Amino acid sequence: MGGKTLPLLLALVCVCLSAGAQLAMKVGMSPAGGSGGVGGTYLQALTNPWVWLGLGLYGVSAVAWLWVLSRLDVGLAYPLVSLGFVITLVAGVFWLGEPWSWPRLAGAALIVLGVLLMASDA
Repeated sequence: MGGKTLPLLLALVCVCLSAGAQLAMKVGMSPAGGSGGVGGTYLQALTNPWVWLGLGLYGVSAVAWLWVLSRLDVGLAYPLVSLGFVITLVAGVFWLGEPWSWPRLAGAALIVLGVLLMASDA
């Protein structure tokens, strides 16, 4: 693989892990529906395996991200993080049944276009 290919691929894996973390925590917290106040919310978080999975995914992503940052310019690596917004939007719609709209879709398309523009300068 080329000099930047592996770090770019790992950066995308990190973004997917972070998006997966968000989705896992959402699944873990969804049954609460905001009931039970602050204490109940955090008790649910501490006792829900989906939340712990999400935190674990964040941890793995953070450790891998350190390797990415040691090999890519932060000006190239960090814009890739914004792809997490797109991944979570798509997964939220298809996996969690969340609503979508044309403005959300347009925003996601602009994010992808922006990342492509920034990456083309690499």
